[in-house]
Amino acid sequence: PVFDFKPKGHLELGEGLDIIRQRRLSHVSGHRSYYLCGAGALLQHALVTFTLQKLLSKGFLPMTVPDLLRGAVFEGCGVQPSATPSPVYTIDPARFEDLYLAGTSEMGIAGYFMDHAVQLQDLPVRVVCSSTCYRAETDTGREPWGLYRVHQFTKVEMFGVTAAERGTESEELLDEFLGLQKEIFSELGLHYR
Repeated sequence: PVFDFKPKGHLELGEGLDIIRQRRLSHVSGHRSYYLCGAGALLQHALVTFTLQKLLSKGFLPMTVPDLLRGAVFEGCGVQPSATPSPVYTIDPARFEDLYLAGTSEMGIAGYFMDHAVQLQDLPVRVVCSSTCYRAETDTGREPWGLYRVHQFTKVEMFGVTAAERGTESEELLDEFLGLQKEIFSELGLHYR
């Protein structure tokens, strides 16, 4: 949109309203972390609740997943947890062999369906999950601005399991999910592309 004023970014607005704190945290949690305070914390909870309610009304199955997963789950999702540098956080292997912190609830949901049979007549399965995501972001050569490429954040995710009888089921479900994303952004009055 075109404004008749100079728009501010999310970090400048959040710091001005005292609802986001990202500066002066190196002694607490290092770089690429943040606090949400007051209305900022309430806004995050409200957005999660709004999205969950929206997707539950569309027939999604709510799920809570483990944050710690075995390497085989990551590999099944195309992520190599032992790569260098590792894209994920490793739990102390001397105490907990082969455990990693999930970067997205997708991994936990995929792990649930790894050894879980679903009847053809029950497909597609639509799952919604709100989770804390842990990302071992690597140095890109420049410091990101704001709440991007942070080490920990909350996300609501849609996940689907489809049949492959016609060969178009996956694409059809993806189109449905995209339509729901557009609907959510529109109802919140947010611009997107």
